[in-house]
Amino acid sequence: MQNLVLTAFLGCMLALGFKRPFIWVLCYLYIDIVAPQAVSWGFLAIVPTSLIGFALAFGGWILFDRKDDARFHFRQAILLFLLIYCGYTTLTADFPVEAAGKWSWVWKALVFAIFLPLTLRTRLRIEAVILTMVLSVATIVVGGGIKTALGGGGYGVLRLLVDNNTGLYEGSIISCFAIAVIPLILWLVKHGTIFPDEWRTRAFAAALIFACTLMPIGTQARTGLLCLGFLCALILRTTKRRFLYMGLMAVAVAIAVPFLPQSFTDRMSTIENHKADESASTRIAVWKWTLDYVKHNPVGGGFEVYLGNDLRYETVESEEAGSTTLVETQTVTDHGRAFHSSYFEMLGEQGYLGLLLWLLLHATGVLQMELVRRRWKDRTGEDERWVAPLAVALQQANLVYLLGAAFVGIAYQPLILMIVGVQCGLWTYLRRIETPAPRIARGAREMTPVGPAAT
Repeated sequence: MQNLVLTAFLGCMLALGFKRPFIWVLCYLYIDIVAPQAVSWGFLAIVPTSLIGFALAFGGWILFDRKDDARFHFRQAILLFLLIYCGYTTLTADFPVEAAGKWSWVWKALVFAIFLPLTLRTRLRIEAVILTMVLSVATIVVGGGIKTALGGGGYGVLRLLVDNNTGLYEGSIISCFAIAVIPLILWLVKHGTIFPDEWRTRAFAAALIFACTLMPIGTQARTGLLCLGFLCALILRTTKRRFLYMGLMAVAVAIAVPFLPQSFTDRMSTIENHKADESASTRIAVWKWTLDYVKHNPVGGGFEVYLGNDLRYETVESEEAGSTTLVETQTVTDHGRAFHSSYFEMLGEQGYLGLLLWLLLHATGVLQMELVRRRWKDRTGEDERWVAPLAVALQQANLVYLLGAAFVGIAYQPLILMIVGVQCGLWTYLRRIETPAPRIARGAREMTPVGPAAT
């Protein structure tokens, strides 16, 4: 049944694209996030579903869409340069076969992020893209949230739509992005126009947010817990009722803690003592290896260069026995361990220049969303009130990702590159609709540009 539903749904989206080609863009977003070809065991699994969606999205825009108001953002230029640079390091990679495997999907994610802003000509399109991303994540999260609420889950054992541990289906990654999309869900409820602001919409959004917050518990991913705490702090920054929200958060934590499984609290306790946790000790050893590697290879070693690391580190565990503390030290050796950090992933694979481009891409996104917030936060027009809250939501999603990225190798995860594309699209859209007011007198300064937020 699942296979038939996925095939029918995707078939409907592809068919609707012949009437409205922009739907093919939304279709590719869904394919890249949910990966129905991996979930299905039938027709979708044997055809190049992703490639078909990719080609239709580009073809539909080239053949049928308007291009007179499309603008190229400088962050798209950063993405383009990063794409070219990654192509070069792939050709010179330490592990060419493995590097080619990662390049086969990274280039599509980067190209689509460059392309996406060109299609976002209206408010409705921007909203449709955000809604598609949120509902695609919900496809994964809702089932995981239900299983967690019913007592399932556990580190590495929470089965989502597929029984593998890659992409968004990996515990730490889905925990990070489940928390990152919460601000977008809140924006859709308050400012969305596709679904009306009624009790059913709000009820679904509340249930989805609850499912998102359950993902760090169900996966027992420490990254997700840190992201959730960070998001709460970011929300307090922009809300007008800080003390009320702080009280509600404290009450929610007090109520939730007694119901948390012991396995979850035991795993979260390792945040304080990384030396006693082999996973955390491995990460630190890999990061030290990466720093030493780029000293001799400043341009990086290409994708999957971590396969060449050899690690040797010690774990320290203490145990109280009456008034005596017993300390046990164990030497561990390992080989070919992943970076477990997007920052070190970029540094090791693309060197100093690649890391700089990646940091510049995200830092400018956070900064530009702050500029949009400040410029539009006092506007009260019916077609203007949605802008500043969306900038805040995109900024919060980006910041949560940057925190999670410190502990998970998700530098090229397609979902964050889609969020980058929406940021670029929002910026260029606002620049286009803001028409400068005429000069009052010769030599006088122009008034602050104000324009309609066309849909």
